[in-house]
Amino acid sequence: MSASISSLQQLLFELSGVLPADSSPLFAVTRQVKLHANETYIREGDKDRRLAYIEKGIMRAYTLKQNGDEATLFLRWEKQFIASHDTIIHRKPSRFVYRALEDVTLLEIDYDVLEEVMKVYPQFEPLRNFFLLRMLSESLAMMEAFVTLSPEERYRNLLAERFDVVNRVPDKYIASMLGITPVSLSRIRKRMLEKGK
Repeated sequence: MSASISSLQQLLFELSGVLPADSSPLFAVTRQVKLHANETYIREGDKDRRLAYIEKGIMRAYTLKQNGDEATLFLRWEKQFIASHDTIIHRKPSRFVYRALEDVTLLEIDYDVLEEVMKVYPQFEPLRNFFLLRMLSESLAMMEAFVTLSPEERYRNLLAERFDVVNRVPDKYIASMLGITPVSLSRIRKRMLEKGK
């Protein structure tokens, strides 16, 4: 058993109270997916209801604006889940592209299959609420951050949360996620250095 599966089993135990030894029905329908850097995982218009746990690597969700620019919605990294909220929650085609920024290893399950497993094994039912509430809370957190925080404060929060991730992601994607230009991000970093922070 890989360390990532073990850590995922521990997380599932914390969420649903299901012991690792009893999680085999879930892992029987889970598969490992490997992506190369810059490989697309979910395309705009895809309808597959994929839910994945990131064992290794960084994923980016983005959309193309009318002027051709890419707008980064979010980044996800190790020990986080990634899925299209369009397909999972709304059962509609994905409006965003989900792509690997570096080599990525995922543990993936088809959400429709997961729902069938939960019918047979109701002890997994708390997982559904967790996934849906997590997607909702992350969306609300992003929206609130844009309303209540400055770009510099949002950047500081990202640094505090995962400093190592910032160093693994091109500046243009960090800037896009913050809603600013790469030039503005450079200015923020310069101000932070001048303040000694």
